[in-house]
Amino acid sequence: MEYVAIVTTLALIQAFYFGVKVGLQREAHGINAPATSGHPDFERAFRVQQNTIEQLIVVVPSLWIFATYWRPEIAAALGLVFVIGRQIYSSAYMGDPSKRTIGFSIGALATAILLVGSLVGAIMNLL
Repeated sequence: MEYVAIVTTLALIQAFYFGVKVGLQREAHGINAPATSGHPDFERAFRVQQNTIEQLIVVVPSLWIFATYWRPEIAAALGLVFVIGRQIYSSAYMGDPSKRTIGFSIGALATAILLVGSLVGAIMNLL
């Protein structure tokens, strides 16, 4: 389960980093809290952070549940795919939001596999 713990921590570090980027954009463009709109660079950084946090609510529990019923190495690999997808998503979104689909799709696919695998693993164990 160490791999799962490492990947979970990487995902949390990434979310923290996205939050730091929001703060830097807030400072660079003079956007005082609690405002959540202003300069487009700030708004894009804010959306990347918020979208990532929304995804983590699903990914983190699914990652651990999947690892419980299947192989932790596979769960960790899928979690890593999610983290990579979020990084691609962030880079694309910050440059041109219309190009974020590939990164989103990579992360969404990993999430879907973790979710379905978690449910199937729990049901199979129950039966």
